[in-house]
Amino acid sequence: MTDGRGDSVLAAWLRFQTCARRAIVAGAMAETAFHSDESFTQEEFWQWLNERPRSDINHYELLNGRIVMTPPAGWPHGRIGAKLIRALDEHASRLKLGIVCDSSTGFDLPSGDTVEPDVSFISNERLAKGPAPERRKFLRVVPSLVVEILSDPAAKRDRTEKKDIYERNAVDEYWLVNPDRREVTVFHLAGGRYGAGVVFAGGQIVSKLLPTLAIAVDEVFAL
Repeated sequence: MTDGRGDSVLAAWLRFQTCARRAIVAGAMAETAFHSDESFTQEEFWQWLNERPRSDINHYELLNGRIVMTPPAGWPHGRIGAKLIRALDEHASRLKLGIVCDSSTGFDLPSGDTVEPDVSFISNERLAKGPAPERRKFLRVVPSLVVEILSDPAAKRDRTEKKDIYERNAVDEYWLVNPDRREVTVFHLAGGRYGAGVVFAGGQIVSKLLPTLAIAVDEVFAL
């Protein structure tokens, strides 16, 4: 497969790898996420991912046409994610509201972006409207709620580029979890836009999408 400019997906990856190696030599691996210079479609991105070696543990997304790689997050990222998944899944399952997924679930969004949020909730209504899930494929539905847990080097992107992508695709609610400040900021979609967001640094996290959900901020960060 070519990308329309006589250049193969493999050749684009080799240039991507060259940039990564230069950053490693410069001692920047722990602080830097890499992105491709070329633009990719979702189909090309899927093929590119399938050509990656199984030993590759990095995290890849397609944002505004560019492949973005982020190294694995350190402690306590995964522990916080596990707590949120458990709380959301128990709530959604008990009330039969929909399904909750972890960061291994990719979403092919209508905007052409492919994202893998740390935690996602998909309502029954959205599941019914979208194409049926296919094994080993990205979901082609827009999640109702996404959670991103801030960690270097992706924190700035979660606050800006990915927030804009979620807003553009009408994700109803977006949570930004800040382990350093021990706070959760909730953005709710109204009139097609996210407002300033409500910061919860204590007490219960309030969700307009899931009004009966009860998650204490202290419990999220109790490691």
